[in-house]
Amino acid sequence: MQQYLQNKKGLVQSVFDSVYDKYDLMNDFMSLGIHRIWKKDLLQLMNPSRDKTLIDVACGTGDIVKLFLDLTDNKSKIFCVDPNKGMINKGKTKLNLYKNIDWITAPAEKLPIKNSSCDYYTISFGLRNVKNLNKALSEAYRVLKPGGRYLCLEFSKIQNSNLDFIYKNYSKLIPLIGKAVVGQKKPYDYLIKSIDEFINQEDLIYLMQKNKFKNCTYRNLSGGIVAIHSGWKV
Repeated sequence: MQQYLQNKKGLVQSVFDSVYDKYDLMNDFMSLGIHRIWKKDLLQLMNPSRDKTLIDVACGTGDIVKLFLDLTDNKSKIFCVDPNKGMINKGKTKLNLYKNIDWITAPAEKLPIKNSSCDYYTISFGLRNVKNLNKALSEAYRVLKPGGRYLCLEFSKIQNSNLDFIYKNYSKLIPLIGKAVVGQKKPYDYLIKSIDEFINQEDLIYLMQKNKFKNCTYRNLSGGIVAIHSGWKV
């Protein structure tokens, strides 16, 4: 499934080239810090164990990976994958004390990882930025071991009309916050539009099933502002 906005030549790359240096700061501003709770909810649902291999795609600066390693006493193998070199370099600096991380610059649709080599696959606020959802999901399935688990944390569709009204009006402020904090408004115009145009919870379940994942479920957080989708390779 192609995504129209994300297939505009160079658009997503230029967006993240513009914002990576203050990516964490803007995430705190945009979500009022709640993104950190959502990410902890993802790890709680995963309930990871030691001596496993995680691939974190669209890893940003490594928030998910840090939580994973801390929960497993730093006894895990990690692939941190992001298409943006600036984001990767920022993550390397942020997590320089962790030595068991391979940092890889690559898109979600073409992972330089062996078949059936990972126990967990996570993608956090990155799936809506890929050019082709089916290819990204197919690659996730390929790199997971049999019995491996796919977990996606992403902005979704709000279930309550009152909350939806409040959220959409708040979203209009985010590009202005971006202008004040980062010095640019345009990247955040894209980010808000990408959230608005992304598929709903049930449609993502359908695509996961289409790409061979089993026992697919989702859990809404904050009324559906975001959702965690889970599926298994069996």
